[in-house]
Amino acid sequence: METPAKQRVLVVANRTAATHRLLDEVARRQKVGPCEFALLIPDVGDRKQADWTLDNALSLLRRAAGGEVEGMLGGADPFMSVRDTVRDGHFDEIIVSTLSKKASKWLRRDLVRKIEGLGLPVTTVTPTQKSLRDAVEDDDVTRGLGLAGGGGS
Repeated sequence: METPAKQRVLVVANRTAATHRLLDEVARRQKVGPCEFALLIPDVGDRKQADWTLDNALSLLRRAAGGEVEGMLGGADPFMSVRDTVRDGHFDEIIVSTLSKKASKWLRRDLVRKIEGLGLPVTTVTPTQKSLRDAVEDDDVTRGLGLAGGGGS
């Protein structure tokens, strides 16, 4: 019996790289079938902060994915970073994790639609109405990752 091929999934996130919603989506996707995940922080303005964010988010994503997760940093332009990563990485699908429409620069700039134009299936993960406890936990994660004021997701 053949083992199904692992799907390569690109996770695009910045300020939401370690939120419960994204971690739940990664775990859900892993249960659907074998996957390899890579996290791209696509709009890096402060390299030191981005490295720190990447290191902290990767440990949580690895737990959710049940295995290794590759980490990558992009450049200043989020779409070009995603486009170049997709071109070079042989991915099968993309998960974009972003802030709510009200707070997200990515959504205001129509980043998800542009990424969909790359021809791969795209799942968008955004915050939903949540309990006060969930909001405080997500805020604690964001502050703990040093993401309170930076990034575009």
